[in-house]
Amino acid sequence: MFEVAELGHKVSKQEYQEQVPDLRVQLLDAQWELSKHDFPVVVLISGVDGAGKGATVGLLNEWLDPRYVRTFAFGKPTDEENQRPEFWRFWRDLPPKGRIGLYVGSWYSRPLSERVYGDISEADLDEALLRINNFEKALADDGALIIKVWLHLSKDAQKKRLKTLESNPKTRWRVTERDHKHLKLYDDFRSIAEHVLRITSTGEAPWLIVEGTDPRYRGLTVGKHILERLNERFAIGKNSVVNQKKGFRPIAPPVTGEPVTLLNTLDLRQSLTKAQYKTQLEKYQGKLNLLSREALDQQVSSIIVLEGWDAAGKGGIIRRFVPALDARHYQIIPIAAPTDEESAHHYLWRFWRHLPAAGFITMYDRSWYGRVLVERIEEFASENEWMRAYSEINDFEAQLVEFGIVLVKYWLHISKEEQLNRFQAREATPFKQHKITEEDYRNREKWDMYEHAVNDMVERTSTEYAPWTFLEANDKRYARIKALKIFCNQLEKALHK
Repeated sequence: MFEVAELGHKVSKQEYQEQVPDLRVQLLDAQWELSKHDFPVVVLISGVDGAGKGATVGLLNEWLDPRYVRTFAFGKPTDEENQRPEFWRFWRDLPPKGRIGLYVGSWYSRPLSERVYGDISEADLDEALLRINNFEKALADDGALIIKVWLHLSKDAQKKRLKTLESNPKTRWRVTERDHKHLKLYDDFRSIAEHVLRITSTGEAPWLIVEGTDPRYRGLTVGKHILERLNERFAIGKNSVVNQKKGFRPIAPPVTGEPVTLLNTLDLRQSLTKAQYKTQLEKYQGKLNLLSREALDQQVSSIIVLEGWDAAGKGGIIRRFVPALDARHYQIIPIAAPTDEESAHHYLWRFWRHLPAAGFITMYDRSWYGRVLVERIEEFASENEWMRAYSEINDFEAQLVEFGIVLVKYWLHISKEEQLNRFQAREATPFKQHKITEEDYRNREKWDMYEHAVNDMVERTSTEYAPWTFLEANDKRYARIKALKIFCNQLEKALHK
């Protein structure tokens, strides 16, 4: 599955000097062409110690236009990164469309190193590689060009390199105990690395193996490979999946007859009296306050997802959570149409970047589910895009829960008649008139289509680790108390109280 460049090859100084000027011009031209396209380029430079990873990235930075390229070097996670799922730092540092990201150290470093040192099992490694494949597939499906280069160095070449460095007083400091330890582990490292390359060299993101002994050959080979992959992409355009954004968008299937969905089974007559509401609101806000403080102490983070019909009461529920929380330890993320910056990335990027720190709470007023709801119905996403989003979302949420984040997802359901009553009430209330628009009424015309989309969403993404909770919201008081109660119960379980 992976390509191996010619091993043992060397390039003379004269040959190198003759080829570099033209290669640099072509790379700069390709960068300029890329800036006019709407896909990003992810370049991974990985390999064995001493194979020239840092030098290769440095050379590429010298050859490329710094306006259109950025280098990311991932070492040991920082305290901030350790407070979030592992892939948070990788999602955060993805290049926007039209730009190149160079990575020395990447999502491969941790699982590969831990397997070599025996800190994880082979099954753990394979699980990590599956997550990597899912990550790279999500990027590639969204249009990203992924270029992965593995720089190889033989064991004898490594020995020779260390011996040469140690023999020179000016370079002796560069050799550490870690280098010698890695040399002793070379055979294990190579065996595990070959397994990693086989599993992760996919059609979307194949590996190129390059002999790293000769720096001139290494530099030219990597530079030419990047240029070749870019030119291939320019020749075919973005992949067929992404091209559907600009061309054909399948129309959602028409709905005939009375729709039969999970939402039909909800009892919207459930309600609370004002007295019951007042008593229970005080009870559960007090409980939430104590639990949120304990969660901060135990560094247990929470994410609350609020989805539902227009005027279903999402904002009202948020306003009943807020008085029980410390303003320093939560954030509310209202989701609207993506900004230019957000549109330049994968649709999940803007949600990854807002994940809460340890012990904090993030509330999403609408969320990543827009891809399979409004973007599906309004045809902002192609059928391929919203269909594959189900698995991408499930993988995203699995990472959140596996990390220990408390994830609670609410769908607020009201009847079509109740929605109309609320629209009319908003129009009659001066300080609420801004909350009602022509688009709200237009969406009502597609109620049945949305209802089917919600049903699909719940069936495909209500998992054992991240189930959906329905809130019967015709009675606002009932919905608010149920939301508070359920979140308190979930937080209590996570804190083992």
